[in-house]
Amino acid sequence: MSKIAGFNTALALEAALVTEKAAIAAYHMVGRGDEKAADQAAVDAMRTGLNAMNIQGRIVIGEGERDEAPMLYIGEEVGTGKGPAIDIALDPLEGTTLTAKAMANALAVMAFAPKGGLLYAPDVYMEKIAIGPGFAPGIVDLDTSPADNVRALAKAKDVGVDKITVCVMDRARHAKIIGELRDLNCRVYLITDGDVQGVINTTDPSTGVDMYIGSGGAPEGVLAAAALRCIGGQMQGRLTFRNDDEVGRARRVGIDDLDAKYDLMGLASGPTIFSATGVTAGSLLDGVRYEGNFVHTETLVMSSTDNSVNRLRSKRPA
Repeated sequence: MSKIAGFNTALALEAALVTEKAAIAAYHMVGRGDEKAADQAAVDAMRTGLNAMNIQGRIVIGEGERDEAPMLYIGEEVGTGKGPAIDIALDPLEGTTLTAKAMANALAVMAFAPKGGLLYAPDVYMEKIAIGPGFAPGIVDLDTSPADNVRALAKAKDVGVDKITVCVMDRARHAKIIGELRDLNCRVYLITDGDVQGVINTTDPSTGVDMYIGSGGAPEGVLAAAALRCIGGQMQGRLTFRNDDEVGRARRVGIDDLDAKYDLMGLASGPTIFSATGVTAGSLLDGVRYEGNFVHTETLVMSSTDNSVNRLRSKRPA
């Protein structure tokens, strides 16, 4: 993978084991209607896994700031303190509501980069736009209307706009975007949660998703960017702030240019390892499944240094 000491295939496999443990822990809370308990189960398992690794880990994207999250907070140090210095972005359970309601597409997600390789993003919203690989730079732009971005991508693909599918999170704040896209007569694929998966879907032709547009969590934006760095694509993000408290969060993590528009390298500049394990079955991954005395999982683990994409199916004693 990388010439950076310790940043190698073994580290990627260790990351996969950590997300697998978090997914299995969260699975026991599927359909029980308790989002907080599901999230806590995943957090506990992920933290235990990280602390067993021989890394000097620092959480740069986590469960929130120290005073708001008991574990895996932004700035927390994890690992044994030996080995490579690693910045970590994670979402122990992307889709807490999906898990609580036994709905599809819940994931345990994590990304590694050498120290300084990931944007130290605050827990605020981020405007995002993303497409998959294979296009000239600058095809899409946050400062261009959704309709014009679709037209540009359709032109690059040499298809009509009606052949383009755009993934958008189904939120009231996106009503104008959704309306504009439907007026254009492109396809709109609405998701209830999970915009990391929404972005990744643009890279997989089997999903039928060509573009992702909308605002969601900035931490999820960095995680999605880490994944795109492994498999290619284009992405832009810009932080948005609803109040002075959120501006303060940005200032505390060293962000001075509040209007900055980040491209893919601005969000994830270093070589990255990305791992995601399915909790509930979805369009990207199968979910955790128990069969007799065994538990089955599926994990997507990727590296930006060799653009490797591996699907790991695990069967182990329950």
